[in-house]
Amino acid sequence: MSGAVIDAAAPALPARSGTGRPAGTFRPSLPVRRLALRAGALGLGLLAWHLAASYRLDLGLVTFRNVPTPLDVARATAALAQSPKLGAHVGASLVRVLSGFLLALAAGVALGLAIGRSRTARDLLLPPLEVLRPIPAVAWIPLAILMFPSSELSMVFITFTGALFPILLNTVHGAEGASPRLVASVRSLGAGRSAILREVVIPAAAPSIVTGAAIGMGTAWFCLVTAEMISGQYGIGYFTWESYTLQNYDDIVVGMLLIGLLGMGSSALVRAAGGLAMPWARAGVRS
Repeated sequence: MSGAVIDAAAPALPARSGTGRPAGTFRPSLPVRRLALRAGALGLGLLAWHLAASYRLDLGLVTFRNVPTPLDVARATAALAQSPKLGAHVGASLVRVLSGFLLALAAGVALGLAIGRSRTARDLLLPPLEVLRPIPAVAWIPLAILMFPSSELSMVFITFTGALFPILLNTVHGAEGASPRLVASVRSLGAGRSAILREVVIPAAAPSIVTGAAIGMGTAWFCLVTAEMISGQYGIGYFTWESYTLQNYDDIVVGMLLIGLLGMGSSALVRAAGGLAMPWARAGVRS
C-alpha cells in the first residue's frame, strides 16, 4: 500500500526521446553555432595574417616583410593543384606515413599491453624504450640512412619511431587502468589469460589506444616532413624545403597548409575509426 502511495505521489518523469532529451522539447542547433564560431575564428586568423603580410608588419622579434598574403598563397595553391607534381608529392607522403603508422600501431599496442599487464615485461622493455623516447626524429636521420639500404625505408623508420611512443604509452596507461575487480571476476568464472586480455583488458584500453593512435598520426607527419626535407625526392616536406631553397615563399606556406590539412584529416579518420570500433564508448562522447 505504501509503495502505491509513493508511486502515485511521485511526479511523472517526462518521456525522453532517443537523443536523451525530454520529448517535445526544443534545443537550439548547437553544432551549427559551434561551426559558425570555428569559422569565425578561422576568419579572424586569416584577417590577421592578411593585415600583417599586406602592411609588412615588423614587430622586432617577428617580421612579416617576406611573408606572402593569403591571396598570394591561394594563387600558388591553384597553380599547384593543376600541376602533376601535387599527386606525386601527396602520394609519396601518404604511403610513408601510412606504412610507418601501421607498423607503429602494431608494435605499440603489443608492447603496451605486455608492459601494462606484466611486471617482467615492464622491467625488461620499459627502461630501454624510455631511453629512446626523448630522441628527436632529426637525430635518427643519419643512423637511419646507415641502417637501411634505401631512403624510402629510412623515412618509413623515422615515421615509425615518431608514431610509436604516443601509441605505446597510451596503451600502457589504458592496460593498467583495467578494473582489477572485473579481471578477478572473469578469472573466477574460469577465463584464462587470453580471454581476460581479449574480453576485459583490450576493451578497457581501447579509448586510450585510439587517443594514442590519433596523437601518433600527427607525430608521424611531423617526423616524416623532417625526414623528407633531408633525404626525400618527393613528398610534402621535400616540396616545402625545395620551395625555401628556391625562394618560392608562396609555396612554402602552401606546403605548410598541406601538412596541416593532411595531418588533421588523418588524425580525424583515426578517431572516427576508433569510434566505430568502440560502440560502448560513443554513447558517452560529447563533441
